[in-house]
Amino acid sequence: MEYVSTRGGPGTAGFERALFSGYAPDGGLFMPRAVPRLEAPTLRSWSSFSYPRLVKELCALFVAAELIPRSVLEDLIDRAFSRFRHKDVVHLTRLKDGLNVLELWHGATYAFKDLSLSCTGQFLQYFLEKKQKHVTILVGTSGDTGSSAIESVRGQKNMDIFVLLPHGLCTQTQELQMTTIIEENVHVFDAHGNSDEIDEPIKELFADTDFARKHNLMSLNSINWSRIMVQIAHHFYAYFQCAPSLDTSPLPVVEIVVPTGGGGNVTAGCIAQKMGLPIQLVAVVNSNDIIHRAVQHGDFSLSGSVKATLASAMDIQEPYNMERILWLLSDGDSSLIKTLMDQFNVSKSLKLPEDLHRKLAQTLDSCAASDEDIVRAMRRCWEENGYLLCPHSAVAAHYHYAQLAPGALPSNDASLFCSTPRCCLAPASAAKFQDAVLRAGLVPDIPPEISALTTLETRSTPLKRGEDWAKVLREHIEELAQRR
Repeated sequence: MEYVSTRGGPGTAGFERALFSGYAPDGGLFMPRAVPRLEAPTLRSWSSFSYPRLVKELCALFVAAELIPRSVLEDLIDRAFSRFRHKDVVHLTRLKDGLNVLELWHGATYAFKDLSLSCTGQFLQYFLEKKQKHVTILVGTSGDTGSSAIESVRGQKNMDIFVLLPHGLCTQTQELQMTTIIEENVHVFDAHGNSDEIDEPIKELFADTDFARKHNLMSLNSINWSRIMVQIAHHFYAYFQCAPSLDTSPLPVVEIVVPTGGGGNVTAGCIAQKMGLPIQLVAVVNSNDIIHRAVQHGDFSLSGSVKATLASAMDIQEPYNMERILWLLSDGDSSLIKTLMDQFNVSKSLKLPEDLHRKLAQTLDSCAASDEDIVRAMRRCWEENGYLLCPHSAVAAHYHYAQLAPGALPSNDASLFCSTPRCCLAPASAAKFQDAVLRAGLVPDIPPEISALTTLETRSTPLKRGEDWAKVLREHIEELAQRR
């Protein structure tokens, strides 16, 4: 399996290089040169697999056995999932009126990112131990990525991780899950800016190729292909759990509703579709609705500044993984993608070409949910099921409830609606979003591990407005390198 840049830079990369690089050298994102196609007999044979088994089968398609032998790959994945609280790692809860909720949050930080990052951390450690290398990981977080990334590499001697969190824009729990990790290799920065602004100094350091090479810079944001690869399994597991029967031909369709911020999960869904999984995808966003506008109107443009919402981890105006989706839908036309992304990077405004917009609208449906929609969905789910949704999961539930309303029709294919089962991905536990639960007039259910966070020592470095954040990071990285 070889990987290429979405922007057509020269040469190809293996999985190891894609894992450690984050961005491709030309600023694009790594994607597999060819997406493997699975036929119906294979899908039927996989339908009884556990979630970990699906991750193993899928990763084996994208990671050459010469790089990580199959037995080692399986061992790394087992190790990654050993700390998950649920025996099945992920769990489907079936609720009233066809509301199927796939709980992706049974890992260390109660968020779906634990799934891909725990595996990615194991892959990194495997290569680093083998080659006796050190890397410096840079992560910007809108809430959950930072803590999951920290948990995946904490205490490792051959990795230092620098996490930038947006001051006052994470929940208390999200922030404490980062600032209470007192390890020599964990460095948390409390930046006075939003999630898009904190990405800027990270991009600047990666753009300095000499500095990036000297310190082996890499990222664990969902620009990293390894995260997308593992997340493909969400869609296969959701499909197999919700499909009524795989004895029919053609195979039945399942609609998968994806709460969407940076677009990693929905990109994984698009790849699963390309692999032959018969799913209909719905990207559901909050008031930061650039993906919704792109799907509905071909308008991939910023709309003012980032809006703070109850679904804070999705408060993103520049969903970088849309580049991967557009590359897939253009049949790998890297010249077109480079032109489009260069235009977007300059003007922050892009009208998708008509053909590309048509393909996007055929691949994805979309919906936007306001804070009021989120609160209503949380209340309804509790009243009907006694089940607490986090605000991000409630974005997906809002879409489901809207389809149950009299006269409601999905925008893409009404004929599918009556018989198509639906699965809503649940990215996080409600325990992480106590303020949103209270806002909905409900009572938070807080696990002891989360309650205990408020009693722990915290450590972070402030990044104030007006400071050169890239310069501050540079100095910290250089100082650490001198001490090693």
